[in-house]
Amino acid sequence: MKVALMEAKKAYAIGEVPIGAVIVKENHIIGRGHNLRETYGDPTLHAEIIAIREAASFLGGWRLTGCNLYVTIEPCPMCAGAVIQSRIEKLIFGAFDAKSGCAGSLYNLPCDKRFNHRAEVIHGIMEDECRKLIQEFFKSKRK
Repeated sequence: MKVALMEAKKAYAIGEVPIGAVIVKENHIIGRGHNLRETYGDPTLHAEIIAIREAASFLGGWRLTGCNLYVTIEPCPMCAGAVIQSRIEKLIFGAFDAKSGCAGSLYNLPCDKRFNHRAEVIHGIMEDECRKLIQEFFKSKRK
């Protein structure tokens, strides 16, 4: 999660919503990302999607079996869906997102038994640090 927070700080530094993500397989980081939605004007460039794309490229395929995704903030519906589609084993996140989170807040997409793949969801890892960073970002935007 510390590396995901470092990624989130990169996003903060360039005026992006500070969310960071890393994908780990066998104790090695194989994908990382931070939000770049504003930078490129692309609504799909969330930290999780970027990390998933990098991990898939590293592995040479779309199935990220045996991989864990660490993300600072609870994934949105798009990113929670990408967790399912990429076959990520565990989703580990820091702080909940009451407004758009779909891994426990508004819905729990990765654990829905109706899908052909589910991911284990773990939350609250470095929660205070993750929440503080995003709160500071939005507080600075309101000034």
